[in-house]
Amino acid sequence: MYVGGTMQQIPDKSEGKLTLESMSGAEFSCKKGQFTIPYKSLHSLEYGQKAGRRLGVALVISPIALLSKKRKHFLSVGFEDAAGTKQGAVFELAKGRTHSVITTLEARSGKKVEFESEDARKHYEKEGR
Repeated sequence: MYVGGTMQQIPDKSEGKLTLESMSGAEFSCKKGQFTIPYKSLHSLEYGQKAGRRLGVALVISPIALLSKKRKHFLSVGFEDAAGTKQGAVFELAKGRTHSVITTLEARSGKKVEFESEDARKHYEKEGR
């Protein structure tokens, strides 16, 4: 999901697909449009997590479920578009995909990811095993 950023043509919270198959750039596409993040002009990667309570599920299932957490995975990307304009995008990544997405972006851009917290780093490393 494109959570938000500077891409005016794409509404915030747009569900779509982030494709890393092209050797020139990562491509995000959704119903409202698409954009490309050229690997050569990618200048920052940051990974973080946000944990929230599963309140809706908890009330239906049982009060014990209030103790469970749903963890969301966010990747912030800073880059310059084809016109040389600085851009930024925040994506929510599916569980189980963070390591492969970040590893591919690091390899193709030559940039290293920064972690929002030590918990984010630990999750990334655990998922890569």
